[in-house]
Amino acid sequence: MAVEINAVYQGELHCDATHGPSGQTLSTDAPTDNGGRGEAFSPTDLVATALGTCVLTILGLVSARHDLDLKGTTVHVTKEMIQSPVRRIGRLTTVVTYPASVELDDEMRSRLESAARHCPVHQSLHPDIDAPIEFRNADQTA
Repeated sequence: MAVEINAVYQGELHCDATHGPSGQTLSTDAPTDNGGRGEAFSPTDLVATALGTCVLTILGLVSARHDLDLKGTTVHVTKEMIQSPVRRIGRLTTVVTYPASVELDDEMRSRLESAARHCPVHQSLHPDIDAPIEFRNADQTA
């Protein structure tokens, strides 16, 4: 099934995008290090956001099939840009943190970690983008 996204350039490096099926909108702005004001997500920020939310969504789907409550699980994605040979995303470091109340046996932890690494966004990233995913329980120190 295809999904349409429509975007309009508003000038001054700002765009407004509309999600066809829902009508929800979001705005983007170029980052300050690339001539923008950094007043909204940049397009590359949305890639990082897509990765993080895709991982959480996949974890939600798998946990629901196994009657496991992962509510409160968080994701933190750090996006690092590189300049050479061209300006692009160089690294997306993802840290998934389960609530301290969630106890995972080795088999379930392995299943969840595998599912996260196979989320559609992670699988769609160019192989030159370093995109490690780390998993922690909230009672683990950073």
